[in-house]
Amino acid sequence: MHQHDTGCAHVAAPPIPAQPAGTPTERVATQGPPPYPGAPAVQGATPYPPNYPPAQYVAPQESRAYRFLMALWTKPSWLAPLAVLACIGAAFTYVLANDPTDARRDPLGPCAFKAATGLDCPGCGGTRMVWYLLHADLGQAARYHIVALVAVPVVAYLFVVWAAKRVAGLALPSLRIPGKFVAAYLTVWVVFSVLRNLPWEPFNYFFVT
Repeated sequence: MHQHDTGCAHVAAPPIPAQPAGTPTERVATQGPPPYPGAPAVQGATPYPPNYPPAQYVAPQESRAYRFLMALWTKPSWLAPLAVLACIGAAFTYVLANDPTDARRDPLGPCAFKAATGLDCPGCGGTRMVWYLLHADLGQAARYHIVALVAVPVVAYLFVVWAAKRVAGLALPSLRIPGKFVAAYLTVWVVFSVLRNLPWEPFNYFFVT
């Protein structure tokens, strides 16, 4: 049985586009946009449109406790200096109430490092230095910790400058202490802590018994 021609024209199928060369990963790298805004341009990549939204950094939300502490520290302005003075006053009160120069044991007990090794630690003698300083005996204060005694007027003046500017807005002359000077002071403190433990004159004069 013969098939008759219906008279319909044959429609040619559309041509199949040529596949670009390279693996799928290479094709994405050469044709797709950069992985993030600001990334280096890739040859053949499609750039982002001008109105592409930039990446936004969302800061973590501050906790209530943090906001409360920051409010106490900044408002009112006199509260922070008053808190520092209260801490210093509490420390001085403890030293005056518990004479560190007598043979009676203090509530906080002896230095753990000295009790374990018999040697003076870098802070040994500091409490006695404060005791004699509060009693205006600079000679004995220097005998127990001369290095810490030297820093007392500097720290006191720095506190006054900070408190005056914070409370009253007064700009007192500030001390510009170079970092090299601070490093040298700390080095002297370490050397002093070693020399005072030597059993020879004049080093043993600074040993805290």
